[in-house]
Amino acid sequence: MRNISVIPAVKRKANNVAVQKEEKLRVAAYCRVSTDNEEQLTSYEAQVEHYTQYINANPSWTLAGIYADEAISACNTKKRLDFNRLIDDCEAGKIDYIITKSVSRFARNTMDCLKYTRLLREKNIPVFFEKENIDSTDSKGELMLTIMASLAQEESRSTSENVKIGNQYRYQKGEIQINHTRFLGYTKDENKRLVIDPEQAEVVKRIYCEYLQGASLLDICKSLMADGILTGAGKPKWRPETVKKILQNEKFIGDARLQKTYTIDFLSKKRVVNNGIVPQYYVKNSHEAIIPQELYLQVQEELVRRTCLYDSKGSKRVYSSKYALSSIVFCGECGEIYRRVHWNNRGKKSVVWRCLSRLEEMGTACSSDTILEADLQNAVIKAINTVIADREGFILKLSENIRIALGAEFDKDTGDIDAKLDELQNELVILASSGSDYERVANQIHELRAEKQNAVEYNARRQSKSQRIADMTEFLEGQDCLVLEYSDSLTRQLVEKISVDEGKIVVEFKSGVVVEVE
Repeated sequence: MRNISVIPAVKRKANNVAVQKEEKLRVAAYCRVSTDNEEQLTSYEAQVEHYTQYINANPSWTLAGIYADEAISACNTKKRLDFNRLIDDCEAGKIDYIITKSVSRFARNTMDCLKYTRLLREKNIPVFFEKENIDSTDSKGELMLTIMASLAQEESRSTSENVKIGNQYRYQKGEIQINHTRFLGYTKDENKRLVIDPEQAEVVKRIYCEYLQGASLLDICKSLMADGILTGAGKPKWRPETVKKILQNEKFIGDARLQKTYTIDFLSKKRVVNNGIVPQYYVKNSHEAIIPQELYLQVQEELVRRTCLYDSKGSKRVYSSKYALSSIVFCGECGEIYRRVHWNNRGKKSVVWRCLSRLEEMGTACSSDTILEADLQNAVIKAINTVIADREGFILKLSENIRIALGAEFDKDTGDIDAKLDELQNELVILASSGSDYERVANQIHELRAEKQNAVEYNARRQSKSQRIADMTEFLEGQDCLVLEYSDSLTRQLVEKISVDEGKIVVEFKSGVVVEVE
């Protein structure tokens, strides 16, 4: 006959080592608030204090820790450092029981909620949700958790949609929201409007000027760090991509492009660049400008020029800021760029400039001249002095160039386009709720925006050409003597391109003036 006896269950730790019943239960609490406003932070502090007292008041419990995430969303666990630490400690066998205020405090993502409660249940670690009175190890616990977590997730989705609608409404009114604490050049006044920070604004101006003077992004970074200047985030290290963003940011001319990025979904909260997936809004004169529009446009042209440096075969070239002549001297025979070379000819060392095709291709058909650096620099000085010597004549010629460059046409007026866009925008808002004819109006808006962009670029090119001629005129009017020494900075300021062809050097100035030097 079989003899059956019952072996009573004992509480086990995560490492399966039996624990005597008289040992105290190691209890941890998890707290979280999702925003950093004062009311929520008070709630956060109150939760921490409450659970500390609550656990210590139970003689059968010992406090295993208070795990708290401040101003963090519960839609995913990626940035919830204390939540992840809690799970790690549970897996390490340091915790026997967890208390939290509610399901929504623990997780607003249904999958995350079930994933972690199941993981903890495998370790025989219950999670108790005070508000809903749910124990995750209870027989009905998972069903209730699934329902409550789904409700919390739906609430989060609804809140996210409401925030999106609110943002769209503010964008349409031209209201901008900027984290000024990380935005170099600006701060906010008592009415939360962007105002210029004079000290930081000088740094922004310096970046723009140094870039136009030929400095590379890396050169500017080194210069700023050498002078101990901090970034907008208050950090000592500058990066080229940070400088580039400053050079491309339209906010420094007083405008604002809204919704450059958007959130993919409310669970991941991942933001990506908006490449036309959702609408963008451009607000002109939204705040005070630091950089004049003309200077900003010149920088954009230079950014494009440096990005589009190619050799005669179409291969990309890297911009070099070390020498002003590096990116502007071309071979008149094959069209390739000239490169600076240290030459050792029969024991005689010299620095020369030579066509890249002759340097890299054996047996090339190009027979362009190799030029001593001193001769090339002297040619630039001669070209500049030729213009200075006949200053009055060239100033008259520059005035004629302005007249020809601008022509009889005027800047294209975008007023009618703006009025039509406003009309279509209002119509689009109405159609957004009904859905009918929405696509037709949206397409008209895209076409008008493209038309306006073409007009703006056309006007910018005219203004830029006019500005370059004006800069050359200002230089000649202020120059009362000839140039005696070669200067990289003067070359960057005045010279657009140099061509070497059959014993002559052609210097093309940014103003459009061309001088040939033997």
